Amino acid sequence: MLFFSGFSLRDEKSLFNDFINDSDYCVSGFSYGAIKAFEHTKNQLKLGKRIDTLQLLSPAFFQTKSEKFKRLQILSYSKNKDEYMKQFIGGCFYPFAKRTLLHVETHKEELSELLNYEWNMQELQEMVDKGVKLEVYLGSKDAIIDVKSAREFFLQVATVTYIKDANHFLQTN
Repeated sequence: MLFFSGFSLRDEKSLFNDFINDSDYCVSGFSYGAIKAFEHTKNQLKLGKRIDTLQLLSPAFFQTKSEKFKRLQILSYSKNKDEYMKQFIGGCFYPFAKRTLLHVETHKEELSELLNYEWNMQELQEMVDKGVKLEVYLGSKDAIIDVKSAREFFLQVATVTYIKDANHFLQTN
């Protein structure tokens, strides 16, 4: 099993032990890491590698957000990266108490990539047609992504698990 971490995070995989498929042929990613997991899976399939399951945990889904929203996020990050990250991580845990996570250095380019990433339905469908089981996990109280639009989008090709009262980290308490 290969796991891709979320924006600015490292070693948060343990938060998702209840959801992750531990198979050697599973790729999982959380938030920004879901983008990386999807891109990795696409590349591996092109090389003829076997991947049975792709798990997208609270996938970064901002394609319904306005350009103004995205520019404001980048501007806020550029003005005060530490304050932006404090607010961002707090939002990930909302409405529950923040827990300690291991952070890594962040870059404006990564934030821009996750905000501007466009999930491609045709590529997702091609992956499913090649036999990859696509699983998406979303929390109903996620304050980071556009949960409603993500749910509608991914339901077209994936099994979507919608967790009542869960935050961005899929926690309910």
